[in-house]
Amino acid sequence: MAGSRSERLLALLQALRRHRRPVAGADLASETGISLRTLYRDIASLRAQGAHIEGEAGLGYLLKPGFLLPPLMFSPEEIEALVLGSRWVAGTADPKLAGAARDLMTKVAAVLPGDLREDLDRTTLMVPRREQVADTADVGGIREAIRQERVLRIAYRNEQGEASERHIWPFALAYFERVRVVLAWCELREDFRSFRTDRILDFADAGRRYRRRRAVLLKEWKTAQGISPET
Repeated sequence: MAGSRSERLLALLQALRRHRRPVAGADLASETGISLRTLYRDIASLRAQGAHIEGEAGLGYLLKPGFLLPPLMFSPEEIEALVLGSRWVAGTADPKLAGAARDLMTKVAAVLPGDLREDLDRTTLMVPRREQVADTADVGGIREAIRQERVLRIAYRNEQGEASERHIWPFALAYFERVRVVLAWCELREDFRSFRTDRILDFADAGRRYRRRRAVLLKEWKTAQGISPET
């Protein structure tokens, strides 16, 4: 693999992060484009810098979470992806999340080495601004309910203008170009349903947590939609 030693170590670190189960050294070497001998040296270097990598030759390797390789490094493509994604969030998401995207870019720029900071400033990938449908619900509050796995009582008006009250288990929020959609288990329908945030007239915490973890609900929803759980 071309590039400096720091870039090589970063690539190996990223490869380890992509695997949730132990991965064979030969597979890691192939994935990162280095020899098996170099892989063993780089594993030792990462461990010396504080990376908690479990395993050994013949058994496979697994990176435990919580390690960042200093200094913070990105490839040109990673910088472009970061800028493009942050600009999209800043222009599309609810105000609180949009502000967080701008703050994120400021924090990243503050810790990047000088040459990479220049790449960040020079990136010319743009996201066109589109008129958003105004939310009638506090999307930030809904995101908090998803994080806390709280049941919400919502007043909802469907496309035909019919109003109803539901108790839902919100587990995901989908951001489209003009609207946002809450994915949830609906207690009334006893099935998965989606609710546009511009049609949620009001919502409140129902005073209880839902009985299944949001990761489980998301996996079940993907299965019902014919989507790979790994997507």
